[in-house]
Amino acid sequence: MKANYRILSVNPGSTTTKVAIYDDENLVMQETLNHTAEDLAPFKTLADQFDFRKGTIMAILREKGIDLKSIDAVSGRGGDLGPIPSGTFRVNAEMVEASRIGGSHPSNLGPVIAADLAESLGIPAFTVDPCCVDEFEDIARVSGWPELPRRSVFHPLNQKAIARKAARDMGKKYEELNFIVAHIGGGVSVGAHKKGKIIDVNIGETAEFTPERGYPSAYALINLCFSGKYTEEEINKKMMGRGGIYAYLGTKDAREVEKMIAEGNAEAKLVYEAMAYQIAKNIGALAAILGGEVDAILLTGGIAYSKLFTDWIKERVEYIAPVKVYPGEKELESLALGALRVLRGEEEAKTYPPGK
Repeated sequence: MKANYRILSVNPGSTTTKVAIYDDENLVMQETLNHTAEDLAPFKTLADQFDFRKGTIMAILREKGIDLKSIDAVSGRGGDLGPIPSGTFRVNAEMVEASRIGGSHPSNLGPVIAADLAESLGIPAFTVDPCCVDEFEDIARVSGWPELPRRSVFHPLNQKAIARKAARDMGKKYEELNFIVAHIGGGVSVGAHKKGKIIDVNIGETAEFTPERGYPSAYALINLCFSGKYTEEEINKKMMGRGGIYAYLGTKDAREVEKMIAEGNAEAKLVYEAMAYQIAKNIGALAAILGGEVDAILLTGGIAYSKLFTDWIKERVEYIAPVKVYPGEKELESLALGALRVLRGEEEAKTYPPGK
């Protein structure tokens, strides 16, 4: 076993590709590569973005003087791979194929990029706690439509990382505590963490009001789909990318929205506060799922840097439990640490698909 390991973490997001190099637990380099709407416009499908995203990663590694031969593993954020358990998975051909066809979120590119880079370097590729980690209790799956059960699709990578950090800060183990964790970024997900398992979540894939996603009435959406005004592709783009705050204000950037508010834009304040309102409502619903036994409410993600926004949530939910704010996200670190545990022999990598 080597004395130390260098790991490349890759996290493709809606408008960014985040990249980091870790030497064991130590961060060496981290960059957020921003992609404008104009950058992504030429690509008709998510798969079409592969060469562009990989190219930006290679460019930044060259710019930072990173010797590719020094890297021992690549760990990419995973997307919709179907229900799987929590943990670190070795990326194999089956996972790459499932990622290519799995969904519309850029995280599906994570394992594909990781596998491509790793193969060229002759090193292993991993993914950790993809967005489809499923720890639901059976009762949480019942939707009212037997053919469409509720799915576990959210941000488990960051949610679990922040929950474990909060537990350490409280001097306890993650498995001893109950948390409600709200990840607030380009996507929003709120999870009920019960003694180390995420037993229910709002559906982070589409059913939430976020900077770029909407949460319309199902009947209204059905009527719109069959109105003849929109194609299937246009509806999908409204659901993922052109909804939410963007549909009202023409921007997905919370900093721009707060600037509008500071300048007296009443509509911007209403829409932005409405997003906080919906998150607070989800937190209250999950408090009921936990029987009111909540040790802390954790707010994380990029928008958690905003005191204005987090204070709106606090005002509505701090009667339930103490509210702790952990701005940003630990996804790149979590990807690296999951790979590191496997390389050190502290954890056995899982095989995809589960049960194979």
